[in-house]
Amino acid sequence: MKHICVLAALLCGLIMKGEECMADSMAIADRAPVNAEQAHLDKVKNSRKVAWFGGDESKAVSQDSIQNLIARFYIDQYHHFQDPEAPYFLMMSRDATLAMGIGGAVRMRGWYDFGGAMPYNGFIPYSIPVPADDARRRRLAATPAGTALFFRIIGTNKALGNFSAFIQGNFDGGDGTGFKIKKSYVTINDWTIGYASSSFMDLAADPPVIDAQGPCGQVNNTSVLVAWRHDIRQRWTLGASVEFPKSAVAADGVSTKTLADWFPDIVAYGQWNFGRAGGHLRLSGLLRVMPYRDLTAARNRSAAGWSAQLSSVAPLSYGVTLFASALAGKGAESYVNDMMLSPLDLLPDPGRDGRMYAPWFWGATAGVRYNFTDAVFGSVSVSESRLMARHGIAGDQYKYGLYGVANIFWNMSARLQVGAEYLIGRRCNYNGESASANRVNLLFQFSF
Repeated sequence: MKHICVLAALLCGLIMKGEECMADSMAIADRAPVNAEQAHLDKVKNSRKVAWFGGDESKAVSQDSIQNLIARFYIDQYHHFQDPEAPYFLMMSRDATLAMGIGGAVRMRGWYDFGGAMPYNGFIPYSIPVPADDARRRRLAATPAGTALFFRIIGTNKALGNFSAFIQGNFDGGDGTGFKIKKSYVTINDWTIGYASSSFMDLAADPPVIDAQGPCGQVNNTSVLVAWRHDIRQRWTLGASVEFPKSAVAADGVSTKTLADWFPDIVAYGQWNFGRAGGHLRLSGLLRVMPYRDLTAARNRSAAGWSAQLSSVAPLSYGVTLFASALAGKGAESYVNDMMLSPLDLLPDPGRDGRMYAPWFWGATAGVRYNFTDAVFGSVSVSESRLMARHGIAGDQYKYGLYGVANIFWNMSARLQVGAEYLIGRRCNYNGESASANRVNLLFQFSF
């Protein structure tokens, strides 16, 4: 009996030890990066300097509280692939209720256009001259556009809960050196108020590119907004926003005239989150009203516009991630990269003098990212945007654009990145004429 008791005690000890080992293994697995992007982010988190302020040394809180506050610098629904990394220098209160970071990025892009040149820093198929112009076949240029400075403060308050304030300015004026506000917003718990990327954009589903403009069929819009976003058990995310409009109406000044916008753009979305690596599937909707003046009837009119978008980012393995988005609608062309260069939200209706209509459109983007190592990755993406106007448009007007890109990036350190990419684009007009262009991009970027 005595031996049995000893054996039972030994067995219980082994089981308890095994459970401890299993718990340790699970904890290590939870801390281990789930993909190469997370591995890079971990390196960025470890490359920081913290300065303490407020209180005395004896009131410093636990490392867990400190790490939780610092981690919030890396959770931002408005962060884009091309934005600077989280700040290198942080100032933090000793009770871990307030932290402040000042950072930015020095970004240099150089490019060579051949087989068709564009006048912009961004590679925009809409801007390809049609028919092809022999005087605009090649171009060599470089710009510091995209160089940025930002300031962010995050904290916890008994009255407000979790809050964050963010301001970012970029040097990307007309000549690439003008300084202007890119983002400026405050987030309090689920609410955001300020100047930020439209809630209709799914920034995480945009493929990585050096190009300043991005794929032609991709949503791109920044405005003053009031947005709400709420996570449900980390599986679902719901969001909605009211955004100040910027409609683009092709009034001719003879039978029609532009009016000031008076109705906000309304966005809503639902998102299903899957996996530990940030995979999701999102369905978004946009509703807008665009006013204009009917000079023939001497009265004000308006037309409704809308769009729906399905977007996703899907990490398939440690080093492979898929990106995809598709949208369609009418009267929201100014939200799409390629079509925002021209007033296409409302076009004149030649069958009804003084009237305008919202033309249909669609856009799609798909890409894949592959990490050769944690520090070296590349991607390939394709995109198309298409205007589906039924009338009221000239033969030399843009009908559709095609965009293809292949690139490679090397994170030489946690904050130094270089890259190269090849782009090819094509523009086709309603009269059937078309032309193409090619570009090679180079990137040097240092985040601090």
